[in-house]
Amino acid sequence: MTFEIALLLGLIIVAVVFFCFEWVSADVVALGLLLTLMLTGLLPADKAFAGFGSDTVIMIIGLLIMTAALLKAGVVDIVGRFILRHVGKSVNLLLLAIMLAVAVLSAFISNTAAAAFFVPIAIGIATKTGVAPSRLLMPVAFAAILSSSVSLISTSTNMVVSGLMTNAGLQPMGMFELAPVGIPIALVGLAYMFFIGRYWIPNRTPPGGLIEGFGIRSYLTELLVLPNSRLAGKPLAESGLGAELDLDVLRIVRNKDQYLLPRDNMVVLAGDVLLVEGPRADVLKVKDTAGIEIKPDVKLSDPNLRSEDTALVEVLVVPGSSLIGETLRGLNFRHRYGLQVLGLNRHGKNVLTRLSQIRFRVGDVLLIQGRKTNIPALKDEGMFSILGEIEENRPDRMRALRTGLIFCGALLLATFKVVSLPVAMLLGAFCTFAAKCVTPSDAYREVEWRAVILIASMLALGEAMSATGTAKYLAELVASGTAGMDPIWLLGGVFLLTVLLTQPMSNQAAAAVILPIAVQTAVHLDLNPRTFAMMIAVAASCSYLTPLEPACLMVYGPGRYRFSDFLRVGTPLVVLLFALALWLVPKYWPLTPLPVL
Repeated sequence: MTFEIALLLGLIIVAVVFFCFEWVSADVVALGLLLTLMLTGLLPADKAFAGFGSDTVIMIIGLLIMTAALLKAGVVDIVGRFILRHVGKSVNLLLLAIMLAVAVLSAFISNTAAAAFFVPIAIGIATKTGVAPSRLLMPVAFAAILSSSVSLISTSTNMVVSGLMTNAGLQPMGMFELAPVGIPIALVGLAYMFFIGRYWIPNRTPPGGLIEGFGIRSYLTELLVLPNSRLAGKPLAESGLGAELDLDVLRIVRNKDQYLLPRDNMVVLAGDVLLVEGPRADVLKVKDTAGIEIKPDVKLSDPNLRSEDTALVEVLVVPGSSLIGETLRGLNFRHRYGLQVLGLNRHGKNVLTRLSQIRFRVGDVLLIQGRKTNIPALKDEGMFSILGEIEENRPDRMRALRTGLIFCGALLLATFKVVSLPVAMLLGAFCTFAAKCVTPSDAYREVEWRAVILIASMLALGEAMSATGTAKYLAELVASGTAGMDPIWLLGGVFLLTVLLTQPMSNQAAAAVILPIAVQTAVHLDLNPRTFAMMIAVAASCSYLTPLEPACLMVYGPGRYRFSDFLRVGTPLVVLLFALALWLVPKYWPLTPLPVL
């Protein structure tokens, strides 16, 4: 062991300790490790900084920009509603459906591309259902990786291993040669994540205080069923208010004085007023649903009011307000102030009275729409405390179509190898800007810069392991340590070393370092070299211990994960897959070569 190897191994141990105990954030630890590699002379500055311009970093930035465009354009909302409509809001069913969809797609396209497609969808579904994104995003990343050993094209690592096998004088890997091992690995891994692993995932909600939480408050409002509505003449169960608009019908007001308890078989009539409750964003989406209108919205006093003159605000009824104990009708609120109350939230409690008849209390939060010039009068009279103006995001279907086509086009270009995945992601990001799907300022705010710094810094560690000979030293150590033992121990050692090296190094780099040594060792011991090559292909895709796999990096920031989260959930999975691979790989590729007849 040289001094450089010993020093690098010592630095890795220190970094792992800091990653696990999180005395400082992971990106700061990675940046400190990068600086130490340069200051100690283990890696020159040009190679150390190369990670910031690497393919992986460019891919992550391009993906985050397109994800922002998908969210802004409403594409994620449309796909999320489709899944919710057919699966429901059960967390168990949603998790199972998303993992299966990701795993199936990942078996036939790049696992990174499959994860890229489903990450924004999972974020959108988490937002709509109130589930913490962390509960869905790690399963999405792991499900994508689990299918990596099903086909040759599931991951570029398999193709690299196939090329290395050819260089070593072996037959290249067949398209589905790994499937007898890959399919059981995928099924067992998915079962582990569904029945065990997900319970070890932390329930971390996105940061934000009280104001940011108002977007998911449940508001009471009134919907008027117009004569041309598709709801008219249909049972309530077929209305789609729950599945499509995420609104709960509390009462049906008919003929102004009949308060009917909603039932699935109750037929909705034109002119009915529906008392509904739902998140602010879903209440406002009614504006774009044909045939139903927010009843107070219909009554706005000035039909010539331009959209740029209006504002949506959330206001809080404060102590001493003249509104306390009064009703909107009694105060003649709309005509006096030129403003309209679109919805009300009362500490999460259901209110089964029409808005005009509700007597307000301290702490009520109202959703108000009207002239911008009229809103300050509310504060001046001490009636409300204005919490903030709301940007009303109205979906643009043409923009959503453009954004969806750009995103799918970028994935197809990468899938069919027209361009590499990083180039496809960057091209897609550029097209979203050029097509005005999202503004640069909005997109750049969505980039998780901490994750970018983390991966760029850690890529330098992989380079240092190759440059100092540390990776080769560890491989030779395993080969010599298992000399004279049962060959199965050597095979297991190769698996574990590959998994270990794929954490700081790229999967392809780890395979490129270990495979030639493993093949030479197998030939020297009169063992089947193909068995070791297949084991390395399987092991190189077991990147569950750290978030440095591209699929995991995509979810690291949005899920607010820590390094220790992946270690806690991923370690049992790696152990499980290790035992499975150690049983299946020698079964299909025997360790002892068949005699030549």
